Amino acid sequence: MSAIISKVTSIDAIVDEIRGFLYAETPRAWVDHAVGDLPTLLIDHANCEYKAASTGMSLLNRYRDRPKLQRLMARLVREEMLHYEQVLVFMERLGVAYTTLSASRYAQTLRAEVRGDEPNKLTDLLVVGAIVEARSCERFAALWPYLPESLGKYYRSLLRSEGRHYQDYLRLAHETADTAEVEARLAVFLKLDAELIQSRDSEFRFHSGVPAS
Repeated sequence: MSAIISKVTSIDAIVDEIRGFLYAETPRAWVDHAVGDLPTLLIDHANCEYKAASTGMSLLNRYRDRPKLQRLMARLVREEMLHYEQVLVFMERLGVAYTTLSASRYAQTLRAEVRGDEPNKLTDLLVVGAIVEARSCERFAALWPYLPESLGKYYRSLLRSEGRHYQDYLRLAHETADTAEVEARLAVFLKLDAELIQSRDSEFRFHSGVPAS
């Protein structure tokens, strides 16, 4: 497998690239469940945006000696917090009150495979970041045609930034290790991603597998 690192800007091209990058597409059963449970979808989406910003801040704090990482993560944090704010607005419009949700198994399972020694840890964190952003973009693309019009348009508008975040993470990963190493780690984490989103899941979340009920 050869990882794609492009400068694609067309939304349709970005989605095509990401679908080619991931090993599996979101099952239709997940989409159907999500459309029928917008409160949980929006609450967990807000949580994901907040966590994405937190991940960027953690990388900013830990790797101050990497100028390109600092620049790209600073932009990512700004954008993720803007998205967080925007999702909160949709929640208010739709009368969705925030409630605490347990974290999904998705990110925790991916991060459990991150190596602990540097620079391998940074490589893995960036690879995981690329896959999480790619999966988020793919899910927005799968969801938006079936959502209420204003929310659907908003989700479609996120495809460009999520696609860029995936590309940024992937480029940074290639600066920490040679191509063979990055592709080997991508294969490990992409296989996990596919297993997680295709298998049955006890709970519904933005990055969950197929809901059990």
